[in-house]
Amino acid sequence: MQVSDSINVLGETLESCGNDPKTGFYRDGCCNTGPDDLGYHTVCAVVTDDFLEFSKSRGNDLSTPRPDFGFPGLKAGDSWCLCAARWQEAFEAGKAPRVRLRATHQATLEMCELDDLKRHSVDLS
Repeated sequence: MQVSDSINVLGETLESCGNDPKTGFYRDGCCNTGPDDLGYHTVCAVVTDDFLEFSKSRGNDLSTPRPDFGFPGLKAGDSWCLCAARWQEAFEAGKAPRVRLRATHQATLEMCELDDLKRHSVDLS
């Protein structure tokens, strides 16, 4: 596994996104990415019921437990590394969840605007 530099969208060291449930493409708790992460699971989002319903309507059910994959299902308030394209799609539909910028990988900026992410930030005052 070759992980891209662990730098966030603010140019700082990438912080952990979530460990309950354990998130990240590599299930390391961080929104790290690398050449095998074709979906860019780089946005650390604090999911909402509205977003979970939106994602399910787009074919990605994140709320239903999948014990066969060790996935407990997400509930509102959980932090999760989302695909940057899914966050952007939700943003454009007015359904984007809040974002933890310090835990969102810089690769996100290839698909999402920093100003949009900042407007949805939970960690900037």
